[in-house]
Amino acid sequence: QVQLVESGGGSVQPGGSLTLSCAASGFPFTSRNACMVWVRQTPGQERERVALIYTAIGSAYYYASAQGRITISSDNAKNTLYLQMNSLKPEDTAMYYCAAVFAGTSSCLLVDPSDYNYWGQGTQVTVSS
Repeated sequence: QVQLVESGGGSVQPGGSLTLSCAASGFPFTSRNACMVWVRQTPGQERERVALIYTAIGSAYYYASAQGRITISSDNAKNTLYLQMNSLKPEDTAMYYCAAVFAGTSSCLLVDPSDYNYWGQGTQVTVSS
């Protein structure tokens, strides 16, 4: 059983930075068939993928929402996923979730968020002056 717990959200002014953490117990960080994803959602909007990482090899993929200001990483020894966000904008305001994906022989990139295996409870990020 995988349990995901996000933290690090909060209120920040435009241009500021935040680092989100996701403590992932039970997730196989060394498995090449699994990955972790950060997803964000605002009320009334669809979920938006932000970044994905194959934790076993450190290979990351960034979606358009990341806009070059976001870095995903993991500390496998600490069973923790991170999302470093810089130059934050009001449009980055959202609930941020981490998710664990077991893709089997397929690519994590081909898995729809509705099929992600485990989700955390989310951490709120608010960017406002």
